[in-house]
Amino acid sequence: MSAVAPPVASFLDTFGGSIEFIFQSRTSAQEGSKVMVGGLDQILELLASQALISIVALLLALLLALPLGVYLGHRGVGEFAAVAVGNAGRAVPELALIALMIAFVGTGSINVTIAVMILGIPPILTNSFVGIRQVDRGAVEAARGVGMTEWEIIRKVELPLAVPTIMGGVRTGAVNIVATSTIGSLAGVDTFGKLILGENVYGNEGVIAGAMMVAVLALAFEFGLAGIQRLLTPRGITTQQQLTRATA
Repeated sequence: MSAVAPPVASFLDTFGGSIEFIFQSRTSAQEGSKVMVGGLDQILELLASQALISIVALLLALLLALPLGVYLGHRGVGEFAAVAVGNAGRAVPELALIALMIAFVGTGSINVTIAVMILGIPPILTNSFVGIRQVDRGAVEAARGVGMTEWEIIRKVELPLAVPTIMGGVRTGAVNIVATSTIGSLAGVDTFGKLILGENVYGNEGVIAGAMMVAVLALAFEFGLAGIQRLLTPRGITTQQQLTRATA
């Protein structure tokens, strides 16, 4: 028991120090340095920078992937391409993508935004395609039978019924984007990666504080998008899901 206590106490001290790092500035961990690091001012600055990159990248990924996935799903074509893009996206090494973007675009926010946007496209494209294709074909044919145009079928029938699957891809893409944008500090952009990769400046507490804030940001995106999904999901589907869980 005594052998376990010191590591646990050390961990708790470091964790407590990380919380303190978030709220209170301190002298840099570099020997002889008098530069102040940490504190709410720096944390909020990094939070705003990483959140902005993540939001813009997610919106761009949605703008590119969602219409394409919905169109292909509605037409019933391109299944191989949609699935292949999804699988390929999971295999793309983030650091290699950042390095490639630096070579062609240079450093800065545009580079990082484009790179993380690319990583957000695969789950959104795949889930949009799958979500539309999973809509009951009988409902689609019935809509055609009453004279709906193809656009009305997409907007009034397929999209509402596909919301849970599509939003699952959006939420996955958002978490990928938030997590990957952390390494934007390697491209000269201030994100929480600045803390995580700067142990010599910010110490262990700064590294852990950076990781904690990335987790908080990812959770904020997740819960926010879950709320949007709930608002967009037709009440009938929500009720059916609740009944299924209750009888399971």
